[in-house]
Amino acid sequence: MHRKTYQRAATMLAVLIVAGISLVAAQESGSDFGWFRGRPVEQNEPPKTELIVARWRFNTNGAIGHMGWSHNYPDSDRNLNVFLKRTTQIQVEPESYRIVDLGSDDVFDYPFAYISEPGEMLLNDQELINLREFIQRGGFILVDDFDGSWQLEQFRSQLRRAFPGQPLVTMAMDHLLFHAHFDLDSLEGMAEHVPGGSIAYIAMYDEQGRATIVAGHNNDLANFWEWYDTPSMPLKPSTDAFRLGSNAVIYAMTH
Repeated sequence: MHRKTYQRAATMLAVLIVAGISLVAAQESGSDFGWFRGRPVEQNEPPKTELIVARWRFNTNGAIGHMGWSHNYPDSDRNLNVFLKRTTQIQVEPESYRIVDLGSDDVFDYPFAYISEPGEMLLNDQELINLREFIQRGGFILVDDFDGSWQLEQFRSQLRRAFPGQPLVTMAMDHLLFHAHFDLDSLEGMAEHVPGGSIAYIAMYDEQGRATIVAGHNNDLANFWEWYDTPSMPLKPSTDAFRLGSNAVIYAMTH
């Protein structure tokens, strides 16, 4: 074998060995949540704080590769908590977040839940039961990162299965949630930085008029939360995204 050819082959073999070792190490680390952006999605063990945000993992239709639930994790989760810690009186730390399977009893331990990519939701029977009971117990869900008509209809179809006859209602900007801590008069500053067109927030209400599920159609708060410090995300819409996330938390904890 030519010397240069041998060196290239040896280099390639070394790369493959390192990749294999990394894969085994990731598998042995206890992560069983799959991979996103070329890295394993790993569980976080949060501190015992007043607020722990539960990022729900759910069964999917595979339209977004079965990993839509994990988009922007964990940086967006951590950055939102940093903002909450700095701007509210909530006892929260940057690591106050956790992946929670919707089909497990653990969902009832975390009253504030975050859902990413609901256009990929295809819930099984136990997940539907837990979703109904979670809302009945007073839980709150912030739904994020979906756009276009087909993703909206997929999300609606799953809510119809869980809550037959309960509508999703468009929220006006004078709703208390948009003013729970920060005053937000418009969401359109974020619109040009996300796909789908005009942003609309829709909600499902309980019998007392409390918004229990709030979903941002044509918006992606987590993109702003994750990338607010990059040139792709201007300051004003990113600030609005953090303020809206904070308002959702405050609203959920006080209503």
